[in-house]
Amino acid sequence: MKGTVLVYSAHAPCRYIHEQRIVKRALEGKHNKRILFLPMSEGVHANGDEFPSQRFGYHKFKWFFDRYKQYGLEVVPFYYASSLKANDVKTLMNYIRSSEVVFFGGGNPPLGMRRFLELGKKFYNDPGYIQKLLYKRQQQGKLTVGFSAGAEQLCEHGFGLARNILITLHHEYARSSAVKNLARQNSRCLCFGLPNDSGIEIDQGRLPNGSLYQVIDFILDRTWDRPEDQWHIKTRAGTKIDHFYPDGRHWAFNVRDKLVRIVYPNGFYKAWTISGGKIMYYRSTNRAPYSSIREILEKNS
Repeated sequence: MKGTVLVYSAHAPCRYIHEQRIVKRALEGKHNKRILFLPMSEGVHANGDEFPSQRFGYHKFKWFFDRYKQYGLEVVPFYYASSLKANDVKTLMNYIRSSEVVFFGGGNPPLGMRRFLELGKKFYNDPGYIQKLLYKRQQQGKLTVGFSAGAEQLCEHGFGLARNILITLHHEYARSSAVKNLARQNSRCLCFGLPNDSGIEIDQGRLPNGSLYQVIDFILDRTWDRPEDQWHIKTRAGTKIDHFYPDGRHWAFNVRDKLVRIVYPNGFYKAWTISGGKIMYYRSTNRAPYSSIREILEKNS
């Protein structure tokens, strides 16, 4: 599987997610080895300065990415400013088109979305301009990453790159009611609670019959080893990725688990969970007669 969307929750740059899922993907690029880092959801200081929070948001990751410069990694941050000119925005759009990985950083999700929509409307007379570029990236097999605010922005209620998927961040089981409510109110979406440090990577595309397929890979990263941070990193305490059905049923996804979903043109979908090497029907949890993800997709296309 080679995902095109990665959304995750983390307290700090845990090694597996950031190295194996993000940096490695950039270094595998054929045309460049670039990560475009967008901290454009960060807020404005009380004195009106638009940049300090964005710089801080980027520098939380810069020290980690700098380790890989020796292997050819290029990381380009791009900051929002109300004074951006047409040439600045043209440069941003070219970076979004061409970068091997685009990384949407943290901050305030609605603020960031307003800025992204505003740039499209102001300079291209199209609020959905950036969204269209992200869809083209997905069709080309390129990876788009969302952390914190960026993770919410890539899901169904934002750009919709993670189609019909919703998440809560910094999840722990005591906050399960938030995921339950999300699932109950959004019956067509798959809803997940992502603890620190965990995420989902999604391979998404079209089958020959026009149906949308998704292969969701569940990631639990336990590599962050600073003792003073242990309380924040719930995966270290054994917390899994919680999922609730609209009817309130619960499933906890572990490392190497997967979920396969096929959404037909009429909106109806079928899904299967893969856990411990067993393939089960998502709705009933009964054993399914398939031996691989490839077989599921071939026999349901």
